[in-house]
Amino acid sequence: MLSIRAGRRFLLALLAVALSAAAAPVAASSLSRGTAAFHRGDYVSAFRELASLAERENATALGLLGFMYEHGFGAPQAYDAAADLYCRAAVQGNPFAQAMLGLMYDKGHGVPQDFILAYKWLNLAAARTSGRERDTYARFRNAVASKMSTDEIAIGQRLALNWAPAFPAPGLRASR
Repeated sequence: MLSIRAGRRFLLALLAVALSAAAAPVAASSLSRGTAAFHRGDYVSAFRELASLAERENATALGLLGFMYEHGFGAPQAYDAAADLYCRAAVQGNPFAQAMLGLMYDKGHGVPQDFILAYKWLNLAAARTSGRERDTYARFRNAVASKMSTDEIAIGQRLALNWAPAFPAPGLRASR
């Protein structure tokens, strides 16, 4: 199993890959500037670039801003805000945000601790990616599953199977 420190480093690398892959042409330059600023450690500029995209519900920007709030990069550390941003991106089908939301449910950061929802979101993230990213999300999902009963895992799997992406209303929270 990945150590927490190694897992966090790997998540940062996955974030770089995920962010470089998805952007609408109109928002591409702003997203590119925001992610470039993030990677060079200029979190204030990254926040400024990504905030306007997040207001328009850009899933990639929402996921990155969630990460910034979760870890206090360019924004105050605020688990509630991070969970809300991750949720808004996760319901649109963003695998990075789904995985981060799953980890927040696992720990109870910004949301009530709920292993079933953690499993659901991590399972969805693993299903929507490939390669090393998929393996990492699957390991996180399996670590959550080790804390669950067989019945709880079945519920989490059913929730993931019945899930479909949707464009969220502002402020929507993930639920079963």
